[in-house]
Amino acid sequence: MSSSLGIISLALSTLLIFITNKVFLSKNITDEVNKRSSHTTIATRSGGIAVFVTLFIISSINYLIGNTIFDFSYLVPLSLLVAIGSYDDIFTIDFKLKLIFQIIAAKMIVDTGLLIDNFHGILGIYEINRAIAQLLTMFIVISIINAINFIDGVDGLAISIFTFFIVAFEFFSFSITPLYYFSIIILASLAPLYYFNFRKRKKVFLGDSGSHLLGGMISIYVIFILSQNYSIKPQFDIHKILFIISILSYPIIDLVRIVFIRLKNKKSPFQADKKHIHHYILGKTKNHFFTTLSILIISLFIMVTIIFLS
Repeated sequence: MSSSLGIISLALSTLLIFITNKVFLSKNITDEVNKRSSHTTIATRSGGIAVFVTLFIISSINYLIGNTIFDFSYLVPLSLLVAIGSYDDIFTIDFKLKLIFQIIAAKMIVDTGLLIDNFHGILGIYEINRAIAQLLTMFIVISIINAINFIDGVDGLAISIFTFFIVAFEFFSFSITPLYYFSIIILASLAPLYYFNFRKRKKVFLGDSGSHLLGGMISIYVIFILSQNYSIKPQFDIHKILFIISILSYPIIDLVRIVFIRLKNKKSPFQADKKHIHHYILGKTKNHFFTTLSILIISLFIMVTIIFLS
């Protein structure tokens, strides 16, 4: 089933990315080239919509035939995140309004039953109060969404970091997880974006819809690791929180660094600029592919080091 699901997701996503790109171009809805842009050619921010529609169609078909391949309630908060991201891609909205909807989506994720209510011994803390647990979980969800949004500035980077995370999540799991088929659909749906991201003309980016979607999905995986019966293979004896840090090292480092810099300069943490680590590396390499590859290699090195030392 997994192979057929992957092939169908890949084919459907490719078709939808092509169609949405054509529609956006016909409506002249393109990613404006400005001083913050890392591209110089016409591009659309339609990739996230195509990936989500692929996920929605496949999920709907399986739901109608009674095949529960994952918890379909996850689609509700993800739908909201894609909607607000799509609106921002097309019309541009204030970050405060975006933050409000991120908070609502975070609460929806908590209401699906995903809740970080245990620190697993960090600082000697185990179970925590439910009200505090809800606030903590929502804060983590919002942080992850924005962390992924922050790194979506170089061709292939966000989808590569997401792929790296999901592959590590499934590889280090002691058994097949309830999110296994969810992972297959998303990874196969994202694969065509490598071509559309890197091609020279009529490029297709994830857009805010895509970065919000990936951020929402990663937050679901992170909370699942910390709140559900996720067991890491015994040969990799590592604390769950350290495990998450090891496979999300780049988004975490970039988020903490950029927020600190902006606050230090008395600017909003959400004010876009080109001071991210990937922009610095891109300035040195002058190549999107090598920038993404460099960050992936560094992320792999950090993950292996943390796991080895633990």
